[in-house]
Amino acid sequence: MLLLTSFLSGLVFGLGLLLSGMANPAKVLGFLDLAGAWDPSLAFVMAGAVGVGLVAFALARRRTRSLLGAAMRLPDARRIDRRLVGGSLLFGIGWGLAGFCPGPGLVALGMGVPGAAVFVLAMLAGMALHELLERRGAAAAR
Repeated sequence: MLLLTSFLSGLVFGLGLLLSGMANPAKVLGFLDLAGAWDPSLAFVMAGAVGVGLVAFALARRRTRSLLGAAMRLPDARRIDRRLVGGSLLFGIGWGLAGFCPGPGLVALGMGVPGAAVFVLAMLAGMALHELLERRGAAAAR
């Protein structure tokens, strides 16, 4: 059941990305172009996503188990540190250069959007590099 609900959740998420235009790098870059032909439509998409997230997290905080019975494991970190700021900057720079972030990049790859394969490969390389550096840091700390 968990596998089916995971698949359906991913499907709904992907469809939402398609319908909202988030998988279209030209639309995303138009939203980020504040000094040019700015397209504010994605601001409504983001506001809607934040609203849904606020409600979902408020409900989740009241529960100890998910609807499928799994333990609720919500993030508890509240500290803003160098790693968080640096990662956010890298994410924003990548989003601004490519017009993709991870979810829409994968959807665009599945749609055959030009440039999506390069983005996804770069994203996977970055994830692998991060994992390598984390393991080296953990080994050095021992």
